[in-house]
Amino acid sequence: MRALQVDRSVTRFAAARLASGWRAGAGGRVGALRLVDVEPPELPGPGWQTLRPRLSGICGSDLATLDGRSSRWFEPVVSFPFVPGHEVVADAEDGRRVVLEPVLHCALRGIDPPCGPCAEGRTNHCERLVAGHLQPGLQTGYCADTGGGWSLALVAHDRQLHEVPDGWSDEAAVMVEPTACAVHGALAAPRPESDVAAVVIGAGTLGLATIAALHHLRPDIASVLAVAKHPEQRRLARELGAATVVEPGDLRRAVRRASGSWILDNGQLTGGAPLVFDCVGTAASIADALAVAAPGATVVLLGMPGHVGIDLTGLWQREVRLAGAYAYGPEPAAGGRHSFELSLEVVDAAGLERLVSATYPLDRHADAVEHAANAGRRGAVKVAFDMRREKRR
Repeated sequence: MRALQVDRSVTRFAAARLASGWRAGAGGRVGALRLVDVEPPELPGPGWQTLRPRLSGICGSDLATLDGRSSRWFEPVVSFPFVPGHEVVADAEDGRRVVLEPVLHCALRGIDPPCGPCAEGRTNHCERLVAGHLQPGLQTGYCADTGGGWSLALVAHDRQLHEVPDGWSDEAAVMVEPTACAVHGALAAPRPESDVAAVVIGAGTLGLATIAALHHLRPDIASVLAVAKHPEQRRLARELGAATVVEPGDLRRAVRRASGSWILDNGQLTGGAPLVFDCVGTAASIADALAVAAPGATVVLLGMPGHVGIDLTGLWQREVRLAGAYAYGPEPAAGGRHSFELSLEVVDAAGLERLVSATYPLDRHADAVEHAANAGRRGAVKVAFDMRREKRR
């Protein structure tokens, strides 16, 4: 079968790091990515089945991995060669159309008894990502044994599958996994004693889905101030529930006006927003988040950071809480309902299929990755690979 694969070539990763942008190389390669013919992955054991992807999204963590920007933190929990793609809507063997929950936790690895977090249902905190009968891999799409969505077939355990509602488009379904991440982040911040305003930094897929999740799941948040760099992002942020949308350079002034804060000579605010959601994960975005966080505020980091250099004095002096939000799981703030269950509701209510801007066949992976890497500038949000076209060949 055809698949897009990443191997462990040091030369290829080094070239990706040095590249200033995405460039198709010899043999149809883009950075570390190659289009190959491989055998479909074998079923690891009982309860597993083969999926045939229909659409599979390209996300920021995929791009960071391909161009060598991802942190070495992930090296022990990835196995090579792997097929990327964890935002997947696919056809299952039993005829259902399903979306994939990609975390590869204890139950899928055949580990009994499970680790402490998995025993409590917090599979996103699994401590056994390199054990069991699967090769290392924190998620489908980073594990050599499972394959990934950027292919014609992968394997998945029954416990990873969520049925797509009747009448849904594939475009709506492929938004469920990234929206589940946004739901988890939106519910991670504590509920204040009274209704408050929140700031969302970033208006790519994750930022826009976070705005939608806050709008539909957090009635305690009176209004959302969103930061969006590009015109189409600003339009969508307003449609999805942001009361105020500003460009990055206007963030501090906007928060000062909204909060009634003073602004000091160095641009530092005396007050700020009680809840800030950083959906970018760069040094600049984290610095902005801390700059506009009020004393005692919570900053939720949804965007995947790497190595960043920022001044944490304000976090210390103002007792700001910096919280990570990874993947999904049971949500205590929603009565224990799972992020994926809530994501299905948010995607449907907000019409998030509109965020799927373009799809590409596998043999146009160079164009697809370039489009995804420059989505905002090109007026796009989510870019995905379309295997429905492959099946017709």
